[in-house]
Amino acid sequence: MSRFVNIMVWGWGVTSLVLALGAASVNASNADLTYWLPQEVNSSHITEPFQSVVSASPVAFTGPSKQIHIAIVYPSADLSDFWVRNYDALTGRLDDLNIAYAIDEYSSKQIEHALQTHHTDQVLAKQEHYDFVIFGPSELYVQADNIQRLSHSEDFKTFIWAFHTPIKRWSSQPDAWFDFSSAEGAVALCEFVVDKLGNNVAYAMNRGIPGITDDQRSGDFKACVAEKGQWMDFYEHFGQYQSVGGEDGARLVTQNFPEVQMLHNANTAMTLGALSYLKSHDLGEALYVTGWGGTGAEIELIRTGELSATPMRMGDDVGVATAEAIKYHLEGRPEEVPQIYLGRIEIVDKSMSPEQIDALTKEAFRYSGS
Repeated sequence: MSRFVNIMVWGWGVTSLVLALGAASVNASNADLTYWLPQEVNSSHITEPFQSVVSASPVAFTGPSKQIHIAIVYPSADLSDFWVRNYDALTGRLDDLNIAYAIDEYSSKQIEHALQTHHTDQVLAKQEHYDFVIFGPSELYVQADNIQRLSHSEDFKTFIWAFHTPIKRWSSQPDAWFDFSSAEGAVALCEFVVDKLGNNVAYAMNRGIPGITDDQRSGDFKACVAEKGQWMDFYEHFGQYQSVGGEDGARLVTQNFPEVQMLHNANTAMTLGALSYLKSHDLGEALYVTGWGGTGAEIELIRTGELSATPMRMGDDVGVATAEAIKYHLEGRPEEVPQIYLGRIEIVDKSMSPEQIDALTKEAFRYSGS
């Protein structure tokens, strides 16, 4: 089946398809992927104006004032404040847009995959009650069936948070994805640390859960530093995105691999765990430690010099973009919402001035607060 026919099965807008897709434009490596890339399903004449709206001051919704109902299923019980901040950004922007809403939250930890299935069952049991469902998967492949079950419903629109990789084989696709590009963040971090630390550096990684996110955050970083700096990967520890996993990784690296100069962490929880271990064992200066995401906790550790660098997401972009997408749907123009929305990422490091960090923090957390 051709790519065009595959996407037509999804029911996505023809405008996005015709302008963004073309078999000749997809190189062999992209064709081998199990998921669509942003440039394959988005078009610049949609993404650029939408990003401008997300970055600009809100323009109030002037349509009917009927209250909408939203369900949010996400691992907000984890240490990362990504989820809570984007909840605040979503609700803050909806308030500014003058959209009346009620939200049911279904929270879990990132490793509680079965609980997300239970939450999905709860949402679908009263699906006619909801207008929009926002789903933040514990891991994309683990939650694939639940995402397709939600996407199959005709009672509400389904939005995905924290992933941006629509799976080609899925028969039911979400209406939109809202995320930051882990692949772009990995390359940005790679280029920064190679410039900062030089070539032929020995490093180790605290990886997350095997899957798309870690393949990009860790796998793409690994490929990039090998190509650009001939770096040597001494050890990889799968810490399951948990603080204790970060501690275990830092312990194993410092006890067994004295050659290692840098420790890469694939999320905030593992970053905090690794730094806690290093600090408690007076090893704070032993490694150049990087985080992921630029959450509030990470930025504070950048300020104190305990964390060396992190790809900082303009964190509230996802929540703001979701609120704007809801507005577009209420206005009857869903075709103007990108199929994949990607927020902005900046590298922040401990050599930056407080003023520089303050400016980035103010923009990143414009709704959720610094």
